[in-house]
Amino acid sequence: MQKSIFEHSSIFRFNEKVDYSSEGIVSKRVLDRSVGNVTLFAFDKGQRLSEHSAPFDAMVQVMEGEGEVIINKIPHQLKAGDVIIMPANIPHSVNATERFKMVLTMIKG
Repeated sequence: MQKSIFEHSSIFRFNEKVDYSSEGIVSKRVLDRSVGNVTLFAFDKGQRLSEHSAPFDAMVQVMEGEGEVIINKIPHQLKAGDVIIMPANIPHSVNATERFKMVLTMIKG
C-alpha cells in the first residue's frame, strides 16, 4: 500500500508531529511502502517495546530525549541525535529511560 499520513512536498519537523501520552507510546506512520516504512514514536518515561525480532534491518534515530535500545542482549544508551541499526533476525527491544521521540526506518529485503 502506498500511503503517508504526512503531506508531500511540505517541510516539517519530526519533534512537532507527535506528542507524548502519559504512560503510553504514540506512533505515527510517516511513509508506508512495499519496500519498507518510516514510523515516528513518542515514548513516555518507563514505557517499552518488548523483545522481538524482524526479518529486515531497522534504523532508530533519536530525535528528542534519551532511550535504550537492546540488541542481542547488549544495551545501547541513545540520546537526541544518535542513530543505531538493528540487524535483521536479531532480538531487540526499546526502553524509555526518559521521555523520548524516535524515528524508526525499516527496509525490507
